[in-house]
Amino acid sequence: MGQRSWENSLCALLDCSAMSAKSAISKEIFAPLDERMLGAVQVKRRTKKKIPFLATGGQGEYLTYICLSVTNKKPTQASITKVKQFEGSTSFVRRSQWMLEQLRQVNGIDPNRDSAEFDLLFENAFDQWVASTASEKCTFFQILHHTCQRYLTDRKPEFINCQSKLMGGNSILHSAADSVTSAVQKASQALNERGERLGRAEEKTEDMKNSAQQFAETAHKLAMKHKC
Repeated sequence: MGQRSWENSLCALLDCSAMSAKSAISKEIFAPLDERMLGAVQVKRRTKKKIPFLATGGQGEYLTYICLSVTNKKPTQASITKVKQFEGSTSFVRRSQWMLEQLRQVNGIDPNRDSAEFDLLFENAFDQWVASTASEKCTFFQILHHTCQRYLTDRKPEFINCQSKLMGGNSILHSAADSVTSAVQKASQALNERGERLGRAEEKTEDMKNSAQQFAETAHKLAMKHKC
């Protein structure tokens, strides 16, 4: 197996594992609270914080996920939650949580190339992260950007140093909407054209009927004339 094939296989395995973990997080952390998880990204800190041993509970290594969720109950509230899975455990633990309104800035780090690094600035917190892959970060950013546009009416966070595709949530949805609109317009046009064709056919049928009737009347007059 070549280097490229090996890397592709590893990425596929990691993606499958990440999807399984995110599905479990959604069921364990958010569903019981009547919340719906919109997206998540597995991350590691770019710079480690100095945290006292007792603050972490001394539970060793762990995986960290940044999750975006909304409440099912109206009015809808969106939040960002830090979820951890400690080594040797199959369950997930909810850690820090912020309301989406508390998010002030989203930093994509590099607008000129794909990068897994990003920063999140909240009212009372600042974290520097690196996602498991650049594509996972891209997907999360698209969902986050669209969610901010949809649920925040006043103060929206600033997205800086981001590639245009990272903020493609709206573009993706708009493209889908445009496709649906285009399909409806085409269907309507086809029906109109069909109606016009039927209308022309009816006109031709009426003309043929009138011509046949005139022919019959003319033939009858000629027959009466010759009979006389």
